[in-house]
This record gives sequence, structure tokens and C-alpha cells, in this order.
Amino acid sequence: MGGQIIMSQKELDRISIIEKLIAKRIKQKHAAKELSISIRQVQRIMKEYKRQGAKGLIHKSRGKISNHKMPLIMEEKILQEVRAKYWDFGPTFASEKLLEIEGIKVSDEKLRQLMIKEKIWIPKQVKTVVLHQMRDRRPREGELIQIDGSPHAWFENRGAPCCLIVFIDDATGKLKGLHFCKAETTNDYFKTAKTYIERYGIPLAVYSDKHSIFRINTKELNSKTIDKNKGLTQFGRAMEELKIELIFALSPQAKGRVERSNRTLQNRLVKEMRLANINTISAANEFAIKFIEKYNKKFAVIPKLEDNAHRELAPGVDLDVILRKQEERTISKNLTIQYDNKIYQIQTKRPVYTMKKQKVIIIENNTGKIEIIYKGNKLEYTIFEKQPKANSVLNGKELDAFLNNICKQASKKKHIPTMNHHWKGNYKERVLLTC
Repeated sequence: MGGQIIMSQKELDRISIIEKLIAKRIKQKHAAKELSISIRQVQRIMKEYKRQGAKGLIHKSRGKISNHKMPLIMEEKILQEVRAKYWDFGPTFASEKLLEIEGIKVSDEKLRQLMIKEKIWIPKQVKTVVLHQMRDRRPREGELIQIDGSPHAWFENRGAPCCLIVFIDDATGKLKGLHFCKAETTNDYFKTAKTYIERYGIPLAVYSDKHSIFRINTKELNSKTIDKNKGLTQFGRAMEELKIELIFALSPQAKGRVERSNRTLQNRLVKEMRLANINTISAANEFAIKFIEKYNKKFAVIPKLEDNAHRELAPGVDLDVILRKQEERTISKNLTIQYDNKIYQIQTKRPVYTMKKQKVIIIENNTGKIEIIYKGNKLEYTIFEKQPKANSVLNGKELDAFLNNICKQASKKKHIPTMNHHWKGNYKERVLLTC
């Protein structure tokens, strides 16, 4: 019977070699070397060629369905689950959740092919690679902690956008702290740092960006001629008291460890909270504790050295005092001090002249309550007078959240004119009405 035979280039090349072998122009060992197969395989191919001709060289599995092919019913079931729950998941993350929640085992690549075929997942275009100088990880856990805030719609449309403060260890890539808050503020960094130190100890260094929470960005205070200690922020002062080196990144790529983890969290954590129906900041902070364990099991690496660089908190060191806003004030001749547009009258049995012009430290807690410390002791006080509060100054990231809220409110109150409004007429009608 005649007909067409479809052969690959590899199979076509075998014909000429096998014919030379049959004509005894070459030996079997030469044919085996040229075809990169064994002599026994050459003998088998030559036997099939003599029996069936060129058809004997075609692979026997061609045109047959693979024994490992997934049944169509199973493919449809997987796609049904993906469309219902995991439509915006990446193939890798979706395959993990299918196994964890649905009990369906499917490889990342198979799921990727199915999602692309159904246009659920669009392959990303390969970006132009920008090379940056590589930096080795620190050898010990606790040598360097990268910190950053990530504003994002963490609850999607179920709640207002908020910020996630991230602490990650440079040596291991372990998440060391996650804290959800309304905006990136000093108090929220203090909360995260306090939880971190109580759990792991004091790290040697902290790596951050140049946000005003971490350093004062003025030319005078950043010049070499000025004493840097005179220009510390509240966070910088706290790190100095705890003997933690504060290092500033010159670019986002320099602190790539925490930047990449932010991108991973914006993908995985958002979807995990959707599946768990997390809609509030308080619930998200509770959920983050379990998520950290799961994240570290999957993404953490082993440090080069087993020795842990964390230091224990020295006896007598009060984190509740260090990790709070502190301001220095001078006592007036009437034993009053002014702070945050309020006048505080100090109540004491000491002679008045011993405290005039003396320096005190004002410590403010998260609720706004203050403590006045004089020579290590707390002073009693009464609020003598409350002055009208001036407009509060917001930092850059607080201002973004404030303006976004105003824009949303303005868009809701957009005025829509009625259909018979005179400005909706043509130009001549508008001219007549205005005359």
C-alpha cells in the first residue's frame, strides 16, 4: 500500500547510514559511533529496516496517546476549581493550594499549560535584564535585618488599603516580623522592633531606605562637617541606644532582599487572606504569625555559619522606654514645660530653685499619654492649659493616604447635572439664555 511517511530529520539521517551498513561499506561500530547509539541498537534498527523499509525507522509511539496523559475529566475538574477560587493565582501558587486545600495533585508546568490554553494565565514578557552588583548574604543570622514598609490594597476590595511593615533576615531570608498598620509611622516601626527583639534578641545592624522615619534628610545634617548624633530621628536615637548600626540603602536594588519579599507577599499573602476571609488589620496581624512559619519553611535558606549574631537584652534595659518617642525640654522658672501645644505643670515637693532650667525627657506612648522623666524618676504633673492645636504636619506616606481618602470622598460627591440643565443645550441656546 502506498502512502506518505512522516519522518524526523534524525530518522532520515539514519537511512543513509543503515544503507551503507547493509552494503558493507562501513562496520557496525562505525555506524553506532555516527548515530551515537550502541552496536546492539544498530543491529535492531538494521533488522527492522530490512523487514519494513523506511517505516521501520519511525518511533513506535508516534501518534499514540501518552500513558501519562491526564484524563480530560481531571483537566476539566482542575480548571473548574481554578476558575472558581484561583483565577488570579500564578501556576506555582495555584498548584500548591490545589494540593493543600482541594487534595488535587498537579505539576506546576501542567497547570501552567492548562491556564494558558484557557487564557486564565497570560505568560509574562521577558524583560530586559538590568545588571546590578551582587552582594553576598551576611554569614550569620541576626547580623543584618532589612526593613521596609509596603503600602498596598492588602484586603483588595474588602477593606481600605493599608501598610505592611516587613522585617527580614539577610543571612537566611527568614521573615522576622510582619505588622499591618494604617500608614508607615515611627510608632509602628517601634511596635515591630519591640516584638522582634523580645522574640529573637538584638541584631547587629538594620538596613533601611532614606525615609524621614530613619534619617533627617537635610544637607546640613548630612554633611561631613556636622555631628551626625545631633540630627537623629526618633528611630535613629532608639537604634543608637540599643547599639544597633543603622545602614541606609542608596537604591531600592541595594535592599533587594526585602523588596523581592514585598513582591512575593503582595502576591501570596493577599490571596491567603482572601481564602481565610481576612478583612481587618487586627485579624491580619493575627493571621501573619501563622503565615510567617509557612513562608519561612518554603523560602528560607541555611546561613553560612551556624553561630547566631543576636545579642541578649541587657538587664535593666526597658524597651518600653527606648522604643517610644522622646523629646528633651527645659523646665521654666514656674516649673512648667510645653509639649504638643499643651502646658504641663510639674507637681513636686522639692524646692523650686533646684529644678529651674533643668533638662527633662518627655516620653510619649502609643496612646498619646506622656511621662516626664527627671534624673531617672517620673514627675507628677497636671495639664495647666490646652492651646488651640495648629494644623498637624504629616510625613510623605501619611500624606499620600490622607490625599487618597479625600479624592475618594470627592469622587463620591461628583455633581451630575439634570437632563434639562441649560448648559446641555447647543451654543445658540446658551448665548440667548446668557443675554
